[in-house]
Amino acid sequence: QVQLVESGGGLVQAGGSLRLSCAASGIISSTNTMGWYRQAPGKQREMVATVTSGGSTNYADSVKGRFTVSRDNAKNLYLQMNSLKPEDTGVYYCNLVRVRLGVISNYWGQGTQVTVSS
Repeated sequence: QVQLVESGGGLVQAGGSLRLSCAASGIISSTNTMGWYRQAPGKQREMVATVTSGGSTNYADSVKGRFTVSRDNAKNLYLQMNSLKPEDTGVYYCNLVRVRLGVISNYWGQGTQVTVSS
């Protein structure tokens, strides 16, 4: 069983920075994509940034140039968020899409709150 645990959320003023972390446990497999998604009140969950096991990254247009996604091994994922804006407020979720033995599985963390005040 895979578990994802996020940390690092909090309250920050506009223009500030936060760093989110996600620790994965269980069988991750060598073929996977990890990423960050967020959900603001009253809105759908949206992709923020993803990184594949091969190191390819993808960002939402709204965070390009401000956020950086990284992973230091198969199980630790980070999101460095700079120049934060009030519209970045929301619950941030860590996600893992794993391919193992021909089966694609999708896992989510419990989420961490990020609040950016103006």
